[in-house]
Amino acid sequence: MEFITGQKMHRRTFLRGMGASVALPFLDAMVPAGRLRAGRGLDESDPTRLVAIELVHGAAGSNEWGASQNLWAPADVGSAFDLTPSALLPLDPWRDYLTIVSNTDVRMAEAFQPHEIGGDHFRSSSVYLTQSHPKQTESSDVYVGTSLDQIYANRFGQNTPIPSMQLCIENVDQAGGCAYGYSCVYTDSISWASPTEPLPMIRDPRVAFDLLFGAGGSPAERARRRRTSGSILDWITEDMARMRGRLGPQDLDRVDRYLDNVREIERRIQSVEAQNSSGEERELPGAPAGVPDSFTEHMHLMFDLQALAFASDMTRVFSFKTGRDASSRVYPESGTETPFHPASHHGGREAAILDFAVINKYHVSMLPYFLQKLKDIDEGGTDLLEKTMIVFGSPMADGNIHNHRRAPLVVLGHANGKLEGNLHLKAPDGTPMANAMLSMLHTLGHDDIDSFGDSTGELPLTMPSTTAPDR
Repeated sequence: MEFITGQKMHRRTFLRGMGASVALPFLDAMVPAGRLRAGRGLDESDPTRLVAIELVHGAAGSNEWGASQNLWAPADVGSAFDLTPSALLPLDPWRDYLTIVSNTDVRMAEAFQPHEIGGDHFRSSSVYLTQSHPKQTESSDVYVGTSLDQIYANRFGQNTPIPSMQLCIENVDQAGGCAYGYSCVYTDSISWASPTEPLPMIRDPRVAFDLLFGAGGSPAERARRRRTSGSILDWITEDMARMRGRLGPQDLDRVDRYLDNVREIERRIQSVEAQNSSGEERELPGAPAGVPDSFTEHMHLMFDLQALAFASDMTRVFSFKTGRDASSRVYPESGTETPFHPASHHGGREAAILDFAVINKYHVSMLPYFLQKLKDIDEGGTDLLEKTMIVFGSPMADGNIHNHRRAPLVVLGHANGKLEGNLHLKAPDGTPMANAMLSMLHTLGHDDIDSFGDSTGELPLTMPSTTAPDR
C-alpha cells in the first residue's frame, strides 16, 4: 500500500495558499486500506462525466446531396462502417469509443408561426440541449426548457465544488434583442438551469483557470499575481511540502505529473496574454487577452482545462459552444479560406458543399486531442475516457436552407460501460433528436425521466442484444 500513514486522505483535498486552491487528482491515498487495485480505486457509484459540445449551423452531410455522398454519416449501419468520405474520419482511430446517431430531427428549432420565420440563427442554440421551442421575445421573459447538462448537474453534480461549467469559443456577450424578435440569450448559451434561466458561458481560458484553481481571493489579488511571472503553484509550496510526506512514491509521481500539467496550461495562458498585450495587430480584435487568435490553440486550451477539472473532480459536467451560426470566421488550418457562414450557404453547389465539408472535418479533428487527454488520466485503474460521455452535435442540419432534419449527432466515450462504441445507429425518418437525448439521460442514470423535449420514445444507443457485436 502506497499511502504510508494508513490514514485515508479525503477525495476533496486542496493545496492552499495566498488565495489559491488546487484540488488534487485521484490518488491511492484516497482509498481505504484493502481496496486499492484491480480498477477498484473509486466507489462503484462514481458518476459518469458529461461534456455536451455544440457544432453550430449543421454540416455538409445534412444537405440532400451531401447525405448521398456520406459527408457526415457513413453508408453502413452497425459496426462495419467506413468513415473515409465522412467529416468524422478524424475519429476513425477512436471508433471503439464512437456512437454515431444519424437521421434525427430537431423540429423544436423550426418556425412554428409565420412571425418566427427567419429566426433560425437565433433559436437553434437554445434548442440543442433543451429540445424545446423557445418563446419569441426580445425582453427578459425568455422561456425554452431545462437543458440536458443541467438536468444531470442538478442530480449528479452537486457533490463537486462547481456543479457545472459552461465554456465557449466565440463572443457571446451581446445583450437585448438580436434579430427576428429573439433575445440574444437564445443564441448566446446552450445551458439552461431552468426554462427561464440561461447560464453564461466562459470564453477566456484565464477566467476558467482562475475559477478552477481559486487563483486569488479578489480581482486585485488576481491582477497582482498576473503582473508577476510566477505560477499559482508558487503560492501552495508550503502546503505541498506538508502533503508530500503523507504520500507513497506512485502517488507522488501522479501529483507531480498533474501539477506539471497545471503549470503548463498556466504557462500557455500567460504566453497568449503576453502576445495579445504586445500591441501587435490581432486576428480577433476586441477579444480578451487570454483568448488565442488560433482556433486550434483555443480549443486545445479549453479541452485541457476540462480534462484537468475532471482529474481534480472540481466538476463533472461541461457544456461547450464552439461557435456562432452567423460567424464569418476563417479557419486557415482547415484547408479552405472560405469564411464559415458563407461556406454553410453553399447554394446546393457540389463543389461548395465539399468546401463546407472541409470545415466540418476540421472541427471534428479537434476531438481526438480531448479524447487522448481523457485516455491518459488514470483513476484507480480506469481511464477517464471510459467514464465519460461526450455529446457532439448540432441543432441545425442543412445550414444552406436552415433545415433541421438529418441533424449531426455523435456520442463519444463508454459512459462507465453503458455505451459500446464502434456503432452507427440510423434512426427512422422523422425521429426527434430528443429521443436520443432521452436515452442519454437514461444512460446517465435518470431512469425516472420518461420524456424530454419533444421526444416520442427512446432511441437506444446500443445494438439490440440479439445482434450486438462481440467486444
